[in-house]
Amino acid sequence: MKIYIRNMVCIRCRMVVKSELKKLGLHYTTVELGEVEILEDISPEQMERLAVGLRKTGLELMDDKKSILVEKIKMIIVELVHYSDDDEQIKINLSNYLSEKLNHNYTYLANLFSEVKGTTIENFYLAHKIEKVKELLVYDELSLTEIAYKLHYSSVAHLSNQFKKITGLTPSHFKSLKNKRRSTLENM
Repeated sequence: MKIYIRNMVCIRCRMVVKSELKKLGLHYTTVELGEVEILEDISPEQMERLAVGLRKTGLELMDDKKSILVEKIKMIIVELVHYSDDDEQIKINLSNYLSEKLNHNYTYLANLFSEVKGTTIENFYLAHKIEKVKELLVYDELSLTEIAYKLHYSSVAHLSNQFKKITGLTPSHFKSLKNKRRSTLENM
């Protein structure tokens, strides 16, 4: 049985879900970002207890098909930007990538995402790329040129322009700030 979980965007989220499943004596085959495959059927009582346990940590069970699809779009983008290796990101066409992964027409996905989230898929993707740039700037292990290359920007100027448009700061100014505020993935 598959269950879908909203706001599950990091490795810690997986650990929380596994812990909640264990408390209920439920066995799983996979716990991925946004979805869990459980071996047995879940009673309504177990489902309610799972929902309560997850809510305490900001996670939420989903049963609406549109919400599930939007959450899948979000998870694919989060995984692509934050957790995939560089080779997987190499100059992909996001619309084709999402269409292939989800077996839906991109126009449908884009319209649904905008309707539910109030922003476009492209803006969501860009926000995550900029968040990844911030992370890499804070770590201070790569130059801006290397970051632009790693995240497949056409140039440092392009990355800098998008960064300033989103954050209001240049990458170098951001890097120089002592209080480097980054958003958690859950809050994006």
